[in-house]
Parts: sequence; C-alpha cells; structure tokens
Amino acid sequence: MVEEEIVKIQAVALERVRGAHLPEDLERVRVEVLGRKGKLAEISKEMGKLAPEERARVGKLLNAAKQAIEDAIDERQPQFREATLRARLDAEWLDLTLPAPGPRAGSLHPITQIQMELEDLFTSLGFMVLDGPEAETEYHNFDALNIPAEHPARDAQDTFWLTDGNLLRTHTSPVQVRGMERFRPPLRMVAPGRVFRNESVDASHEHTFYQLEGMMIDRDVSVAHLLYFMQTLLREIFHRHVTVRLRPGFFPFVEPGFELDIQCFICGGQGCAVCKQSGWVELLPCGLVNPNVLRISGIDPDTWNGFAFGLGLTRLVMMRYGIDDIRLLQSGDLRFLQQF
Repeated sequence: MVEEEIVKIQAVALERVRGAHLPEDLERVRVEVLGRKGKLAEISKEMGKLAPEERARVGKLLNAAKQAIEDAIDERQPQFREATLRARLDAEWLDLTLPAPGPRAGSLHPITQIQMELEDLFTSLGFMVLDGPEAETEYHNFDALNIPAEHPARDAQDTFWLTDGNLLRTHTSPVQVRGMERFRPPLRMVAPGRVFRNESVDASHEHTFYQLEGMMIDRDVSVAHLLYFMQTLLREIFHRHVTVRLRPGFFPFVEPGFELDIQCFICGGQGCAVCKQSGWVELLPCGLVNPNVLRISGIDPDTWNGFAFGLGLTRLVMMRYGIDDIRLLQSGDLRFLQQF
C-alpha cells in the first residue's frame, strides 16, 4: 500500500512538473510534495511502523521518488528563467538605430559656418558686418556703383527683375552703398548674404548663391593694403598656403580692378568641371574704389579712397571642403549636410 502511494505521488508530481506554465507552479509542487510538511515527508514519518525489511524497500523507493521529482523540477527551472528573460527583453527592447526622442540635433550649414568664420575674422580686423535687403532698387544695385545703363549686367539674362521695377540683388555691393550713405569715413565694412543671378545651373553655377563683399575707406589706401587683407583672408579660411594669381579686370565700381584666382583644390590645378578645365577658380574681384562711386555716395574722392572686394562664399565652401558640385549645397539632402 505504501509503495503504491509513493508511486502514485511521484507520477502525479512529475505530471504537474511537465505541465507547469509558471515558476510558481514548480514551487507549489516542491512544497506540496518535497516540503517538510509535504506528502513524501508524511510517508517518511510513518516508516517507523514498518517491518525492517519493508522499511528498507520503502525507504529506497521514497528516496528514488524524491530524486526523480527534484531532477524534473531542476530541469524545468532554466526553461522558465529563459522565458522570463525573453519576456523582459521584449518588454525593455530598444532599437539603438532609431533616432533619439524629441527634436534631432542639428548643425549649421557649411556656408553659414564659413560666413561666421569670416565675420569673426573681419570683426577682429576692425570691420563692421552689415546687412541689407535682397529685393533692391536699381539705384543701389547699379547706378550708385557706377554701372551704366547699357552695361550687360542689367540685361534680363543676368538679373531677376520684379514687376515693381526693383530687382533681386545680383551682389551684396548695394549694402556697401547703403553703408557709405549711413556712415562717414573712415570706415571698414563687410556685407555677407544671398544673391541672385539669372544663370543656367551646372556643377559650378547656381541662380541663387552667397557672397561676402567688403570695403575699406580711409586716407592713402593702396593696392598693398588690399593684398594684405586678401592674403590674411585666404590664410585664415584655408589654414594653409594658397596659390593665387592676380589678373587685371574691369569692374565699373573699382579702378584699377583685379581678378584674384586660387588654384583649384578639387583637381590640384590639373583641370576639372569646377574650374572649367583651367586649373584656376575665380574667387574674388577686387580693386581700388572708383572715385565716382565715392562721389555718388557723398564722399570726397580727393580726401578719401579705398579698396573693395567681392568673395563668393559658395565657391569658397566648395574649395574648403572639396565639393565638386555646387548644386549639392542647396539640395536639402540631409545625408550630405550632416557631414559638416
């Protein structure tokens, strides 16, 4: 009778272990069957009433039942631990490739970065940073800069004219005119900003791009002063020696006028689409301010003179970072912009 009861208890306990769905189910089997007040413990207390030969047989069967149940419980427990861990991982799972919650961290556009660097540089050299309207008058954009009515730059092929007779500024020189009207010499000023030209778009030309133009008005200003500031500018912005060339150039607002070119950083002077296979990139026109420009703005050219320059910020960025297509800068492609 006792042996049959042990076999039955073992069979039921093993079935409960195999069918357990939770770790708590295994613990209940352990307590109810193997615990100090469990079913097998109650049988152990009654073994003293058995005959010696029966006691040995029952004891052996009892120990075997205990061992079988303990082994079964120990075998199932790791399965529950793994299931618990998987459930926890599923509940706490985090995709590290997803962007962080909230606003994504941004960065300054490379043109903005270069503009800020140049503003800091020229501010340290005593220059004011001025701004002006992008929709300009014909007077400020052309007339006040000694650009005659028949000049090609006024043609619709180069300029976006508005229906009210104004235009989208083709350079930031109008800001210099406004600066001369507002401030009296001596003065130093730079004017960064967006400009517009009615041009065909290709790897090195855009209809909308950025410039920084500067002017210094003082007594006895010479080409030597101009070259000093331009060399300082290029050294600071490229952080290395830059090979340049100075060519004579005609611009109505300067006399004499020059074209300052830098050796193309994209091809190293070998020729590419950016430099139009010439090995050189036209970076900035410059020269001594035409006396007529001073006179139009109410400045006496017999007392004051100065220099002016215009720098293509967009092309400067291309040279700085080795960008071979100007269209990338205003493409809106975040994959491109995030490199900076």
